[in-house]
Amino acid sequence: MMRIFLSIVLIFLFSCNPHSKDDYKKEFDVSLLQKNEQFRLSGEYDSLVNLNRQYYQKADKIKYRDGKALCYINLAELNISLENYQKSQVLFDKAKEILDDSDNSMHKARFYNVYGRFNMELRRVAKAFEYNGEALEYIRKTEGSEAKNNLLFNIYLRQALYLIHRKQYAQGLDYLQKARKLNDTGLAECAISDYIYMNKNKDSAYKYITIAYQKANERKTEDGIALYANTIMGEYYIADKQYDKAEEVLIHALKIDQKTKRIYAYYSKYIYNDLRKVYERKGDKEKAYFYLQAYSEAISRTNTSLLATINQDMESFMTETKKDSEEHLKYVRWLVLLSVAGLLLLGLYAWSIIRKLRKRKKVLKVEAEHLKNRINDNRQEEIMDLARNNDPEFLNHFRDAYPELINSLLKINPDLENSELAFCAMLKLHFTSKEIAAYTLIQHRTVQQKKYRIRKKLNIPGETDIYDFFDKLS
Repeated sequence: MMRIFLSIVLIFLFSCNPHSKDDYKKEFDVSLLQKNEQFRLSGEYDSLVNLNRQYYQKADKIKYRDGKALCYINLAELNISLENYQKSQVLFDKAKEILDDSDNSMHKARFYNVYGRFNMELRRVAKAFEYNGEALEYIRKTEGSEAKNNLLFNIYLRQALYLIHRKQYAQGLDYLQKARKLNDTGLAECAISDYIYMNKNKDSAYKYITIAYQKANERKTEDGIALYANTIMGEYYIADKQYDKAEEVLIHALKIDQKTKRIYAYYSKYIYNDLRKVYERKGDKEKAYFYLQAYSEAISRTNTSLLATINQDMESFMTETKKDSEEHLKYVRWLVLLSVAGLLLLGLYAWSIIRKLRKRKKVLKVEAEHLKNRINDNRQEEIMDLARNNDPEFLNHFRDAYPELINSLLKINPDLENSELAFCAMLKLHFTSKEIAAYTLIQHRTVQQKKYRIRKKLNIPGETDIYDFFDKLS
């Protein structure tokens, strides 16, 4: 009873004292944003979700609708990282419904900053730039504080990325340097290094990524910043042809990625692709093929999520036009025309995306097959070298490569000895009698006798070419 009484008293005091209520709301905002960012960077999914659930309940108790909006934005941002774009849109819509009636510039700046990132992920570059511009306008209206600086850092960082995407490189780099002054974690240095690396300035890229990498190591925290730093460092080492070092830091990045994957799910594909490059250049075709497959699957998941969001846009558009037509019957003809035009545009956009995805999938498939064939060719050459050197391991390697052929031979004649199976293997590889004699250190006449005995043991008719027999035998 006492707890209930105290809660009622607190709510009453807040309602009677606007100054105290405003202070509590500021404390609510700062605490929520700081803890949310801490859990987001460390990849603590469960803690982040529980935090926003608890703060949502607090906001509900004190009738703080803007506080609820912040929770919606935080969870929308989480779902962007998880590539769950449909859920993000629902959460953004709920936040915007609240913020449309709000005069809190900080909250609106936070909304438009994250919503800009959402649109960038959906490849709506112009929209992303527009919304981040809104975030800049709103943040300038707020009073100076640590929360403002943290948000301004994210806005500057996003503004830089959008400007670079629009090929406005000087302005983009200027915003990156502005962001760097507001944050000492190494995140800005990662972004600067990434930008410079993309513009082929390896020396400057190494300077900035080294700073970021050292800061990540000093913090000794395996979080999103360390993940970014290790990945960019790996890409630098690839460009500098230091493949062993690249392998080391990218494997470490993959380890961090596994730990933080419930928040940084989108990162895996970049690391897989980087490791594919490393192993291709180190000549390890099997590992290169493995990471190519992993990269292809990750890209496919991203594309599936994008297409699902496009479909949701279409459904949402159709629902809205249906609702409008019911409310405004006299404008039915106009709405039908607008609906058709909108659907055509969305259809063309979806068709364009699907076409690009199919083309990319086809390229990846060809690349995978090419790599697989190279692996097989290398293996075939290795087996033939073992035969030429009369290596005792020749039959074992051949058996691994052609298990069905060995089984077929033993099914015809279970009494075949290993020496006879090895002889059959050399025939399968199309070695001539002269070559077999030279490689196995026997007389040419002995090879002919062995061929005759193999014919008898495998019931090969005299008119059948022995090489044709082995070509057709699987």
